[in-house]
Amino acid sequence: MLLQTDFELFKNKSDICSLFFGLKHLKVINNSSNFNRPTFGGRPPRRGPQKPEEPYRINERITAQRVRVVGENIRVDVYPIQQAIKMAQEQQLDLVEISPNADPPVCKIVDYSKFKYEQKKKQKEIKAKTVKVVIKEIRFGPNTDDHDFNFKVKHAIEFLQEGAKVKATVFFPGRSIVYKERGEILLLKFAQLLEEYGKVEQMPRLEGKRMSIMLMAKAAKK
Repeated sequence: MLLQTDFELFKNKSDICSLFFGLKHLKVINNSSNFNRPTFGGRPPRRGPQKPEEPYRINERITAQRVRVVGENIRVDVYPIQQAIKMAQEQQLDLVEISPNADPPVCKIVDYSKFKYEQKKKQKEIKAKTVKVVIKEIRFGPNTDDHDFNFKVKHAIEFLQEGAKVKATVFFPGRSIVYKERGEILLLKFAQLLEEYGKVEQMPRLEGKRMSIMLMAKAAKK
């Protein structure tokens, strides 16, 4: 509690009083359950969906000063960029930069929407024709017994019938690398037993302490 002398000391100092009541007012606001931070205009701005970047530069977006122009009913030659754009506009088409790394860049006069559709269609066809190659690895030791060897041969037959490649590998732990000839014989025997189902793509090859052979499935007989 302030003494009388203390109050008289401060009552003429308006700046200190203003500070006192200002801090008290700020404390009340901060403790209020209804206090909300300003949102600066209500809701935050929403970002619309961004358009994907065009895969080709067209018309005025082409930065080269001179380009080689190709297309239907076009004399293939090098033209200044403005002339090339005008040639496209006269046919109500677009100038599309199809080979930007050439010197000079190659541009084609074409309907850009139709051109993109055809390119996308070609990519889908290429992707559909692309076959994913699966490689199955079978591991041996240099002293693999007959039972284990035959068991793994059966697995290799299944893999080849499924269309997968088979990579057979002999590991030589420690000093067993001195038996690398034994590992090579094992792999060649392995390939011989599978010759009805697959053909050798890579002969036995030593890499460090392992030797591998690669077999690929034979095409199915029609």
